Amino acid sequence: MPEAKVTYVTGMQFVASSDSGHAVVMDAGPDAGGSNTGSRPMELLLMGIGGCSGMDIISILKKKKQDVTGFEARVSGTMADDYPHRYTEISIEYIIRGRNISDEAVKRSVQLSMDKYCSVKATLEHSAQIRFTYRIVED
Repeated sequence: MPEAKVTYVTGMQFVASSDSGHAVVMDAGPDAGGSNTGSRPMELLLMGIGGCSGMDIISILKKKKQDVTGFEARVSGTMADDYPHRYTEISIEYIIRGRNISDEAVKRSVQLSMDKYCSVKATLEHSAQIRFTYRIVED
């Protein structure tokens, strides 16, 4: 079972480390008593869904022998006005760069990630509506 440890540093700064040996600094902005030295925890959720689905999509496109030269996931979230200010909607735009990329291959890769493989999406979809689009940029 994956584990993480979150350690208080100072002010509102924390360092989170995972059992894979990597660490992330988290902090609040000055308006919330922090020093802005790291990402906010809610930002990390957006990064997580972008990274999780991105890994799926790239893996599938490689298996489909698509000539991908670049990938970007632009992720944004709409938060509830009331506490706990959870995400009510998450929007993801996938931008796939490459040569002669098949629209059908991208569509299928994104759909497989969203419907079957991305565990972060599967976790978040019960509390937020998740929308996604994609576009292909020819190199």
